[in-house]
Amino acid sequence: MLRRTLIAFSLLACATSQAADYNCSVTPKDDIVMTPGSVQVIGASGDLKITPNGDITLNGKNVAATEAQKQQAIRYQASIRQDLPWIKQESEKKLSTSRETIDKVVVKVVGSDSNIRNRLTKLEKELNGQINQIIETRPNGYVFHHEAMKTVEAKGRELVNESLGGILQDSINEMGRKQLLSGGDANKALQGMLGNLGGLQQELESEWKKQEKSFQQFGQQVCSKVTSIEQQRVSLLNSIKSS
Repeated sequence: MLRRTLIAFSLLACATSQAADYNCSVTPKDDIVMTPGSVQVIGASGDLKITPNGDITLNGKNVAATEAQKQQAIRYQASIRQDLPWIKQESEKKLSTSRETIDKVVVKVVGSDSNIRNRLTKLEKELNGQINQIIETRPNGYVFHHEAMKTVEAKGRELVNESLGGILQDSINEMGRKQLLSGGDANKALQGMLGNLGGLQQELESEWKKQEKSFQQFGQQVCSKVTSIEQQRVSLLNSIKSS
């Protein structure tokens, strides 16, 4: 259960992975550069650039857009400006909440001086770094790197597996030490330690059940936003090319 919880924890490093886990039919295939002056979408369909007032360039050439196309472009870039930061910020919030939840269980079952808490903090920092590889925060805006999605989920799982080994070892060492210090024979100490490990697992399972629905809702929200942005992109490009 600890591994399951931490893997879910790692998936937040890739918000699009969260969407994919809930059968999202859309996978972004464009990079997006968002600055105060423009939103630029670069991919197989070309290089599309839109200003906040609806001026459009496609592959470096100005587009003589109709008023309807301008309004369509304004809505599209506004959606990106709203949704891209939201996805990153909510991913980071959920990551922090998950770490805090696991941390509370560790304090309750293992103790406030447990090294597991340091491992969780380190893991959160590393996974936030993975989030930033997909949606990069820059001084003047954000950049979405679609290619990074291929590596971030795998890297997130790798980071979790590395942490998991240390966490389990810390659990055994710390609980075992407490049992031995409490006195009694070694057999009873071992039984007590195993009982504590079982208690840790039960606590984590209980917390996971509380959070599972929230994870699912977040994945569905991300999918909805990604799908809407992609549909707007396709619609705008089709309108431009047909005029």
